[in-house]
Amino acid sequence: MKKFIYTLIAASIIGLAGCNGDDGDQGPAGPAGPQGAPGIDGSNGTDGADGANGTDGSDGVDGSNGLNSLISQTALQVGNDNCRNGGVQIDSGLDTNGDGVLDAGEITATEYVCSPAIAQLDDAALATSRTNEYFIAGQAEIANAQEIWADVTDPTAARALKAAEAKGLVIEKVAARDIADVRGKAKNVILFVGDGMGISTVTAARILDGQNKGLEGEEHVMAMDNLPFSGFSKTYNVDAQTPDSAGTMTAMVAGVKTDVGVIGVAEGVERGSCATVAGNELVTALELAEIAGKATGIISTARITHATPASTYAKSADRNWEDISDMPETETACEDIASQLVNFEANLEARFDGLDVDGIEVVMGGGRRHFLPKDEAYNSPDAASSVEGDRTDGRDLTAEWQATYADGVYVYDQIGFDDIDAATTTRVFGLFNESHMQYEADRANDIAGEPSVAQMTAKAIDILDNDKDGFFLMVESGRIDHGHHAGSAYSALTDTIAFDDAVQTAINMTDDSDTLIIVTADHSHVFTIAGYPKRGNPILGKVVPVGSDEVSLASDGMPYTTLGYTNGRGYHDFGTETNADAVYASASPVTGRVDLTDVDTTAPGFHQEALVPLSSETHAAEDVGIYASGPGAHLVTGTNEQSVIFHVMEYAADMVSAAEEALN
Repeated sequence: MKKFIYTLIAASIIGLAGCNGDDGDQGPAGPAGPQGAPGIDGSNGTDGADGANGTDGSDGVDGSNGLNSLISQTALQVGNDNCRNGGVQIDSGLDTNGDGVLDAGEITATEYVCSPAIAQLDDAALATSRTNEYFIAGQAEIANAQEIWADVTDPTAARALKAAEAKGLVIEKVAARDIADVRGKAKNVILFVGDGMGISTVTAARILDGQNKGLEGEEHVMAMDNLPFSGFSKTYNVDAQTPDSAGTMTAMVAGVKTDVGVIGVAEGVERGSCATVAGNELVTALELAEIAGKATGIISTARITHATPASTYAKSADRNWEDISDMPETETACEDIASQLVNFEANLEARFDGLDVDGIEVVMGGGRRHFLPKDEAYNSPDAASSVEGDRTDGRDLTAEWQATYADGVYVYDQIGFDDIDAATTTRVFGLFNESHMQYEADRANDIAGEPSVAQMTAKAIDILDNDKDGFFLMVESGRIDHGHHAGSAYSALTDTIAFDDAVQTAINMTDDSDTLIIVTADHSHVFTIAGYPKRGNPILGKVVPVGSDEVSLASDGMPYTTLGYTNGRGYHDFGTETNADAVYASASPVTGRVDLTDVDTTAPGFHQEALVPLSSETHAAEDVGIYASGPGAHLVTGTNEQSVIFHVMEYAADMVSAAEEALN
């Protein structure tokens, strides 16, 4: 692979000043000499012997008027209208105002030096560096796991397993052996990401789901629990012990760990600096699938421009650059994230020589404001704000998408979603909320209605499965994370249960002989299950110990809940309020303990107590679970770097080879 990295040349100012003569007669200008010697105090100007100096700068073309000539070079990012694959813009002109800076009105000429497209693709290209330690480690981990698997499933081991099976001793995972040991066997790949869904969240959601179904709860089994293979993922970012979603999701979909706050790029990027993006762009699993000719889709209950979904398609030095209004004026040479989504097809084709793709078939989530101009004339019928759009460049990206994809369907509410005929629809762009979609507990209160994450998953699979070459689909439940940040276990767990329904939907609609399903989280939260409650005690309730019907009391004489947070906004009681974000409109975080004796802690509007008062509860740094089924799922065992998840998907679908074949 030819790995193209061009060096960004710092903007330079080159002044070519004219030389001043004395007050001699002007006379005809002689031919411009080689920047003739200025002489001493213009003494050679009396007889105009060589005509080189003349008066007032008549010594040559460049300096005849005494102005400085300036040149400015600006790095262009991938997606620029003049250089789709990035490059350099070179402006030149004269410093008419004498400030030493080439202003827009002083530019007399502009030229572009565009970066060439990538001619081919291989493993090394994915990391943008042949020595990226995380990418290399991921490949080694897959090779090692395969070797271990071969040892377990060799003929001798197989005979031993059959003998054990005859005695009823075979373990559950052996049944998956026959469908999970061949590279490239996965026609379809579905990556489920529960944002903020740590181990304690999975456990508490399992219990709550069981109790909602009339069980004691602890013995309940969720859809993700039923996946035959599982392991752990180390979530740290390159520069952070406790990670964020941008760095973690980039690791999962590109196979390379990176820094906090950057999207789709390696750690060489400086957050907030457009100029450092070039040469650090990563190739994601979604992009590989697109190159290989598979159908692709992304779903999120958060804004579709938020860190997790954006990491599948965008390259950004800052996760917060969701639209141009979010970007500093000094960095607008970069393309904002929403624009990158709409221009995904053109941008990807520009990066690879001769590539022809058809773009992402299914996009569904929230975040409509980042696609619309800041003008009430563009408001959607269910707009919650007086001016729904945020864009300050006047672009209506929903209209641009519809102009690009005349066969596509743009929808923004439940009715439009329900009207989609998956058998005849080839492309969908659904933006169901101005910002994030509603919490599952609050979804019924949406003005125009929103589909659930399970409904979106079903619709996406129905559409994507029409592609004979298979598909790649990423599904995120983004509001699990937001519920935790708000200190609302009720909201976080309710969204986790809805997320698990989507997992079950995918299991029901696909065949594990050709579909790899991975369920994981990007990170966890400081969410705890504490005390010694008896079996079947309401998971959202106060602790009642074994052998008693009375609540346990802390040393301060007050009851306490099973669920709590190490930090955050602390106790709030909003009764039946189902929008967890209501807490942010309240007073400052609550400090100290609160007497919960007469408080219904199982109500939707109850927010758990927190030890350390903060404006928002934080992420946590412990490992998170990975659950998998289908071809390649056997590689999900033990404790892994989070970036290994990409390599499992790449192995299962043989993504790099398929993409390389398509390029050639």
